[in-house]
Amino acid sequence: MTRGRLVVHGHFYQPSRIDPFSGEVLPDPAAAPFHDWNARIASECYGPNAERGNPHRMSFDLGPTLAAWLQHHEPAAHAGFTDTLAASNAMAQAYHHTILPLASAADRRTEIRWGLRDFAHRFGRPARGMWLPETALDLATLRVLAEEGVRYTILAPWQAADAHLDPRRPYRVELGAGRSLNVVFYDAGLSSAVSFEPSATADAERFARERVAPRLGDASFDDGTAPLAVIATDGELYGHHQPFRELFLQRLLDPPPGGHDRGFDVVGLADALDAPADQPFPTVNIVERTSWSCHHGVMRWSEECPDARDGRWKGPLRAALERLAASMDAVIEREFANLPGSPDPWACRDAYVDVVVGAVEGPAFAAARLGEGAAARHVARMLDLLEAVRWRLAMFASDGWFWDDPMRVETRQCLRAAARAVRLIDGAAGTHLEPRLVADLGVLSSPESGLDGAAIYRAALAEVGQPSSAA
Repeated sequence: MTRGRLVVHGHFYQPSRIDPFSGEVLPDPAAAPFHDWNARIASECYGPNAERGNPHRMSFDLGPTLAAWLQHHEPAAHAGFTDTLAASNAMAQAYHHTILPLASAADRRTEIRWGLRDFAHRFGRPARGMWLPETALDLATLRVLAEEGVRYTILAPWQAADAHLDPRRPYRVELGAGRSLNVVFYDAGLSSAVSFEPSATADAERFARERVAPRLGDASFDDGTAPLAVIATDGELYGHHQPFRELFLQRLLDPPPGGHDRGFDVVGLADALDAPADQPFPTVNIVERTSWSCHHGVMRWSEECPDARDGRWKGPLRAALERLAASMDAVIEREFANLPGSPDPWACRDAYVDVVVGAVEGPAFAAARLGEGAAARHVARMLDLLEAVRWRLAMFASDGWFWDDPMRVETRQCLRAAARAVRLIDGAAGTHLEPRLVADLGVLSSPESGLDGAAIYRAALAEVGQPSSAA
C-alpha cells in the first residue's frame, strides 16, 4: 500500500497599502495599536510563522506586494519565507493580484511575467508553480502560464468540469499546441474546516487523526498514485484570522511526538507532483471564468454578484478603469515611437519589473534601451511613462472590487493608483485623460453613502494630500 500524502498550502498576500504619490504606507486607525494592517498582521502571523519555521514544511505563495513590504519593514520575517529551505516550497503569484480572466491579454501576460520575475529575484530560482489570484482562471490564462514555463497551479474542486472528480490525485489540463499544465484540486472539506471551524484546529493531532487520516486511508489508485489531500487557505488564517493557529500549523507539519505514525506523510507540493515522464497525470477539463471565493464565476469583481448586497457599482468602476487603461496604452505607444530608437513599449513594460523590484536603477534601465548618451529629458520621459504603467496595472488589484462598497479603503487605494497613473501620463504626454476618468467614475455610486465615484475619487486623493483641481 502506498502511503497517503498531505500538502498544506498558505496563500500569503496583502494588497499594496503605499501611497502611490509619497511611497509611504498609509496609517489605518482600524489596525490600532499598529500603524497599519500590514504591521498588525506581520506581528500576529508572518513573524510567528517565520520564527517557527512553518514555511520550511508547507507549500505557500508570498504575494509580491506583501513580500516587498516585508523585505523593508520586517526583514526577519521576509528571510523566514525566502531562505533556502522555504524557497523549495514556494510558488509564484501574479504580481498585483489582478483577476486574470477579466484582464486584457497583454495585462495578464505582464502580471504573470512580473510575478515570475519577482519570484526569481526574491527566491533565487525560477518558479515551478504559480498561484492564480482568487484561483480565477480560463484556458487563455493557463496557456500563458504554460508558455511562461509554469508547470502547475492549485484550483478549487468546483473548477473542474467533472462534478464527480476525485481531488485526491493530480491532473493535467490539455491546452493545445502540445502544451499542458498540471493542476491539483484542494480538499474542500479539510480546507473549510481549517478556515472556518476554530474547534477543528484546537488540536493538531486530533485533526490529523479524525479529519486527515480518513481522507487518505484508502489504498493507492489503480495506476499506483498515492492518495493526496491538499489543504489550501489564506496564509493569514494562521495567527491573524485565528489567533495562535501558527502553533496548530507547526504541530500538523512537524513529525508527530513520540514517533507516532499518523499513517500519512506531509510533503511539499512539488514532491507530490513529481511523476515519471512516461506516466502523465489523467486529464481534466476546467470550468472557465471561475474562482475559489465566488460561486458565481468571477462576478464578484465585475458585476452584480448575488454575494454582494448591492454590486451595481462594480461594473461601472471596471469600465472606467478599462477605458483609462486603453487610452493610456495608445498614448504610451505614440510616445515611445517618438523616443530615440523607438523602443518597444510592451517589451519595456514587461522588463520594467526589474526597476520595481530593485534589481536595476531606473536611469540605467532607460539608458540600456535608449542608448548611451540619451538626453536626460528622454530618460525622464521613458521613466515617467513606465511609472504610469506600473500604477495603471496596480489599479486593477482584486481587492478594489471584493467588498460591498467602493467607500472602503481597498477601492480608494485602487483609485489613488489610477490617479497616480493618469497624472503621470498627462504630465509626460500633455494629454487630458483625468477629466474623462472622473466623468466615467461619476456614473457609479456608493450603496451606503450615496456618494458618486467622482466624489470618492476626490476624497481618496484628499486623504493623501493630493489636490483634486486637476479632476
